[in-house]
Amino acid sequence: MLPRDRLKGATAVRASRRIRIGVAALLLFSAAPAGAQNTVEREVKAASGKEARVGVYTDIRPDCTAGPLPAIRLVVPPAHGAVNVKRGKLKVTNFKQCLATEVPVFVAFYRAADTFSGTDEFVLEIGLSGGRKELQHFRVNVTNGSGAGLGI
Repeated sequence: MLPRDRLKGATAVRASRRIRIGVAALLLFSAAPAGAQNTVEREVKAASGKEARVGVYTDIRPDCTAGPLPAIRLVVPPAHGAVNVKRGKLKVTNFKQCLATEVPVFVAFYRAADTFSGTDEFVLEIGLSGGRKELQHFRVNVTNGSGAGLGI
């Protein structure tokens, strides 16, 4: 069992990681002007046969309420795996002026074939508010074993 101090630290690290993922997704949404389509390159590590989280997509308004979730479309599917998008909730604390809020999110996962090892690629189109769209090109380094970490 962990001492209480270390347990609090571990919980804070997990919460901090969730906030960083949410912040990265939020910053991503505000980067492009209306009508523009950017392409973002992303590197991800995954283990064959296991799901790896590759993206978290949400929108938090300045008044700490949830904005509309983006539309996500698989433009180019992976050659050696599958992409799955799930709906979830993100608990955010101390983000800008929001002391505590919970917002809906889409979470994208990649799963390589059980026997595949190497590099795989796919492209997601993220439809943002205001008609903006962004292409995200994922390059996934797949290892055969449990040594690979989570996607992001």
